[in-house]
Amino acid sequence: MPWNPEIHIHNTRIYSHMCTRIFLVLFLLASVRAGAQRSYTALVNPFIGTGGHGHTYPGASLPFGAMQLSPDTRMADWDGSSGYHYSDSVIYGFSHTHLSGTGIPDYCDLLLMPFTGKVAWNNTEYRSPFRHSEEKATPGYYEVLLRKHGIRAQLTSALRSGLHRYTFPKGSTDASVLIDLIHRDEVLDAHIEKVSAHELRGYRRSKSWATDQQLYFYIRFDEPIAGFVINNGGKEQQGNAATGKALQAAVRLSAPGGVATCRVGISGVSMEGAKANLEAEIAGKSFESVRAAAERAWNEKLAKIDVRGGSRDQQVTFYTALYHAYLAPNVNQDVDGSYRGTDGKVHRAEGFVNHSVFSLWDTYRALHPLMTILEPQRTNDWINTFLAQYKQGGMLPVWELAGNETFCMIGYHSASVIADAWQKGIRGFDAKLALEAMRSYAESDRFGLRHYRGAGYLPNDLEHESVSKTLEYAYDDWCIAQFAKMQGDSTTYKTYLQRAQHYKNLFDPSTGFFRGKVGASWYHPFDPAEINNFFTEGNAWQYSLAVPHDIEGLKQLHGLTGFGRHLDRLFSTSSVTTGREQPDVTGLIGQYAQGNEPSHHMAYLYNYVGFPFRTQQLVHRICTDFYTNAPDGLIGNEDCGQMSAWYIFSALGFYPVCPGNGDYVLGTPLFDTAAIRLDGNKTFIVRAPRKDTSAYYVNHVQLNGRRSLRSWIPHRFVQEGGDLFFAMQAHPARFGVSGADRPRSAITEHLIRPVPFVYNETNKFRDSTRVQLGGLDSTGSWLIRVTYPPTKQGDYTRGNSPFPYTAPFTIDTSAFIDIYSMRSVVKDDVPAPYYSSRQAFHRLPDRRSITVQSAVHPMYTGGGPEALVDGITGSANWRSGDWQSYFAKDFEAVVDLQESRDIRFLGVHVLQEVSPWILYPKEVRFWVSDDGVNYREALQVANKIANTVEGAQEQELGSAVQLRARYVKVRAVSGGMLPAGHPSAGNPSHLFIDEVMVR
Repeated sequence: MPWNPEIHIHNTRIYSHMCTRIFLVLFLLASVRAGAQRSYTALVNPFIGTGGHGHTYPGASLPFGAMQLSPDTRMADWDGSSGYHYSDSVIYGFSHTHLSGTGIPDYCDLLLMPFTGKVAWNNTEYRSPFRHSEEKATPGYYEVLLRKHGIRAQLTSALRSGLHRYTFPKGSTDASVLIDLIHRDEVLDAHIEKVSAHELRGYRRSKSWATDQQLYFYIRFDEPIAGFVINNGGKEQQGNAATGKALQAAVRLSAPGGVATCRVGISGVSMEGAKANLEAEIAGKSFESVRAAAERAWNEKLAKIDVRGGSRDQQVTFYTALYHAYLAPNVNQDVDGSYRGTDGKVHRAEGFVNHSVFSLWDTYRALHPLMTILEPQRTNDWINTFLAQYKQGGMLPVWELAGNETFCMIGYHSASVIADAWQKGIRGFDAKLALEAMRSYAESDRFGLRHYRGAGYLPNDLEHESVSKTLEYAYDDWCIAQFAKMQGDSTTYKTYLQRAQHYKNLFDPSTGFFRGKVGASWYHPFDPAEINNFFTEGNAWQYSLAVPHDIEGLKQLHGLTGFGRHLDRLFSTSSVTTGREQPDVTGLIGQYAQGNEPSHHMAYLYNYVGFPFRTQQLVHRICTDFYTNAPDGLIGNEDCGQMSAWYIFSALGFYPVCPGNGDYVLGTPLFDTAAIRLDGNKTFIVRAPRKDTSAYYVNHVQLNGRRSLRSWIPHRFVQEGGDLFFAMQAHPARFGVSGADRPRSAITEHLIRPVPFVYNETNKFRDSTRVQLGGLDSTGSWLIRVTYPPTKQGDYTRGNSPFPYTAPFTIDTSAFIDIYSMRSVVKDDVPAPYYSSRQAFHRLPDRRSITVQSAVHPMYTGGGPEALVDGITGSANWRSGDWQSYFAKDFEAVVDLQESRDIRFLGVHVLQEVSPWILYPKEVRFWVSDDGVNYREALQVANKIANTVEGAQEQELGSAVQLRARYVKVRAVSGGMLPAGHPSAGNPSHLFIDEVMVR
């Protein structure tokens, strides 16, 4: 039966709700007045996301604040990326910088900890137990009772500075504060000095995710310093200053009243800048006044969306999401505009506010589109920051942190933020420079881009995570094309619109998935649920719909009914994943993963096939089940606001499926009303009154009072202010079913001819093999060149002339098959550029066989046992698919040469790259036999390369021999545990091998 949305819609009832303009005006006035008096901060729970895998922190910061003053409860691990986890029971102290919801630890700089009694430099000595019942957090404020010494700590923050207030036990005479510059990251250099009876200053350069983070600080105590001592590398020293890599200091205060106040300014530029920030923001102000100012700042931002209705828990979840959305990116300049750029030099921001912490792989999807509505001027600041980084550091940011480009994650999603902003009329930046910067990255050779341009896709033997990168490069190229079109650059528009279709080159019509290639062949075996090195934090299911810019093109690849069926399978198939363990893949409905970003637009795709009620079901379920008012109330990493931005949009009733096209796809509102306050004194109202929570289906909408069945709205409708009314009911309706009412995302011009692929499941053969190509295009458009390796006479010309591919052909020796495909549909005999790809075929040298006695790791099978005796060795790219892994075990196997033969060399081809847990074997041993039963020792070779050498390397671990035998037994001894100094020291390692060499 054809897939048809009509068959799922039943008992349709028409529910109509008309609203007069008088009511709308009265509602707007009432909403604005009520919002002015409402305390939105009372509806924020900063502990949401501090448990589970949310990776948020509960401490004090301002909207986009440079300082995040918060407690640290663990030193470093994945669930402690923010420095705090709700499951912990001890606090190490309070540091001044934190990351919100990232998947990699960093920051937590400049740790302060109050104490009484003798100073203890060991962090296990100065940490203190605490209880959540004695802990409190609201936006801009945090407090806790440190039970070890009975000290109450209170924290509040300004933009670049913060206040600590410590209340010591009654009668205490030795109020002290520890200042720890060793805490968390590897220290490159640090300095601390006492500059007056109340003041300290210093700096800390550290290496972690950001390879050279510079933080300068200035500390002022309201109470005089009665004692000061420094621990430098384990040795206490007197004096007022020290420099080194292992610095701590203890300050004893004269605080007869038992209360001590500490003011801290920070800077990325200088100690003078840190002092200036402190002076400008909090000098002379009381703790209460700074806290009140922080609360006002948060209420001002949170009031930008006034929601009514729903339960209190839902409102708390919503306003906490809005709070999290405002925590990053962070202001990254001093009060005078000075900042440290990505070139490591100090610059002055002119006409914009410089920022840092751009988690763009995450935030381009919803956080940045949300801020085009709420913060258009801030969006200009961010894009001007991008362009400053391009001018100073040579590239737009990918994942920038503290002036360091981390190159974390994939794509060049600055292009999305820029194109989306310009399309929406946010244009306070240099468009010519922006296009230059976008093209500069896209036309570089970074991360496989050279091959992506030439072949139209990435194969995994040249670039890992090749499927994900191809898909995300294609979307970014579409953004560049749209931006170029808006600038009137038709040549760039055409080039990048063709590149935007490169996703087609990895679509396998036989499975309906985007699949990884090695060379020009699909990688085998294929399991769409497998999380492997072809994908970034996901699998083929979770990237199967990652074409937001050309959904119509993707629908055509699936066929008339295939796209809808694929959606149904995505949400209904088993949630079990195979392959690598990936903690980011959480919140599963079928293989849809709400806990990680590649899935975030997928629930809305039912609108594109006339099935919006399925979107409404799924979005309501996700909002209800996966976002709750609890520490584990986020189903995945917060990721600098993206997880929360998805919820904010979805709770409002619309979502930006394709940032850059200016459209929002409708879902189902969570609240009865939501008033979005826009710049220019405009207000956009979303209304969805209902009798009970089961009425989450949409009968129709009204746009400023005009009835509509269209399941999408343009950004300009939001931007201009007005009224979006949802008529809600408790069962599916015909809303959005017809083709005219569906959203549309399509590339309709400058179409490409997708490249063909090699059908052969293996590129190895004994005597001969038939080479068969397939593809999405007709065979007549492909040209083939077969190039054979040179003979002893140097003959390199055999079969070297290209010929049209019309049918499978046979080769009987090793060869390269070069495939050429025209880039675009050509009319009037106008020449077109070509894509080209290459597939190597290997004739195996003899009929030797191997029996592997060790269990191979399922993620790295390297072509199976026969690949270990095929005479082909891999490169140092361990992700290429050529290598086999034997994890936490020795490798043992027996090679059968089929007859007794003279042997002149024995060895194994092995790889080491310490960072991803791959170590050389400690040694390799060989035995030989004539009958396969009785063996005699032939060779023992020890590895001489240290397990601390950085980078990927390979070697033939073996030696020349002179013997004769039929059977060869080999044992490669595991490299053992990961060495000291490794982030995962003490864990077992992988042994990577791709050939047992018997020559």
